[in-house]
Amino acid sequence: METLLIIVSGKLYVDPDVRDKYLAGCLDAMEQARATPGCLDFVLAADPIEPNRINVYERWESDAHLHRFRDAGPEPEQTAAIRDAQVAKYRISSSEAP
Repeated sequence: METLLIIVSGKLYVDPDVRDKYLAGCLDAMEQARATPGCLDFVLAADPIEPNRINVYERWESDAHLHRFRDAGPEPEQTAAIRDAQVAKYRISSSEAP
């Protein structure tokens, strides 16, 4: 059986004046994700060029691990602050050094 790695990557858009507050509100979720079994990496970060953009990057051992974490879901205030989201899940079957 082939092992797949799950990558969730993309961007969120919030109003520029709430981006820092939004990210501060995500710190607990980022820490929880990184402590979750099967999470290999998890970060939400301010984009250095676009003042309303947040970059999303997650790496998981499996769909099952990702879904167990996702069942908790974001806080309603965080969901309400998102103006647009372009995030996708990728299934990676292999990787190599650059």
